[in-house]
Amino acid sequence: MKHLTILVPDAQTGPNTLSCIIGAYHIFTEANNYQLRNGKKAIFTVEMAGVSKQSNFVNGLLAVMPQKDISSIHQTNLIVIPAIVAAFKEIQAENIPLVDWISAQYKKGAEVASMCTGAYILASTGLLDKKSCSIHWNSAANFKTLFPKVNLKAEKLITDEYGIYTNGGGYSFLNLIIYLVEKYYDRPTAIYCSKIFQIDIDRQAQSDFVIFSGQKSHGDEVIVKAQEYIEKNFSERISMDDLSKRFTTGRRNFDRRFVKATGNTPVEYLQRVKIESAKKELETSRKTINEVMYEVGYSDVKAFREVFRKITGLSPLAYKHKYNKLGSVA
Repeated sequence: MKHLTILVPDAQTGPNTLSCIIGAYHIFTEANNYQLRNGKKAIFTVEMAGVSKQSNFVNGLLAVMPQKDISSIHQTNLIVIPAIVAAFKEIQAENIPLVDWISAQYKKGAEVASMCTGAYILASTGLLDKKSCSIHWNSAANFKTLFPKVNLKAEKLITDEYGIYTNGGGYSFLNLIIYLVEKYYDRPTAIYCSKIFQIDIDRQAQSDFVIFSGQKSHGDEVIVKAQEYIEKNFSERISMDDLSKRFTTGRRNFDRRFVKATGNTPVEYLQRVKIESAKKELETSRKTINEVMYEVGYSDVKAFREVFRKITGLSPLAYKHKYNKLGSVA
């Protein structure tokens, strides 16, 4: 039987930390039970492990008592890292033993899965360098700054590379667990768990959940002014050559600084601002797709649809059907 370790951090925890721990334990336990009811063997011994006898959550209102200290687990097959606080700057001393232990276990052959902001702990091991990673879209800018060597894929719901799994934010960790159940058990067990826990199976993207807000804490005042100009004038025709001249910067240098500061080229930034405005109109108004398209500065229907789908993963009409608050689509 394989061994599954669900880590219990001793610091930098939040409400979603506990949700991830309990959710993973519950679903993997049910997957084992399903196997046994169908005359098969359970796949995992599931254990929670940490570095102290009790970890407190939500200002001490709740607590988890890990079944084992990580030092007593010499080898495991799969490590699950729960979400931690989103306002991450560096790994705290209490969690450093977890980082060291994860690295050692991966070298021994263990696979590792991080949930949402648990990617901060995983990235602190160095194991994510030059590998793909997803995280909550709202933590993406901070993550990029802290871990520039990681290939961040914030639009992805799940990444799977070299025995390392990550997923997007919030309760989408449930989709990662179902993905792992299918990988370690089989498709019927994954379908069963998805039905019992009412989790959509095979969901691959979190793009349509993203609320774009340009990152402006990068310290480059020229680029901040350029961002603000784009955000105020996005519906007008903006030439990137003219924009760089406006801020007395050569085009090549302007593009380089813009990417370094925001993670987007100036053109990509403009597209994201336009599409974010379009999303809000599609969510809150009865305007037609064409009306919204013209308002945000597009005149070509095909181009608008292609950019909208690239950023959100949905067509403008599908997005309106899904999110329009007025319940009326044109």
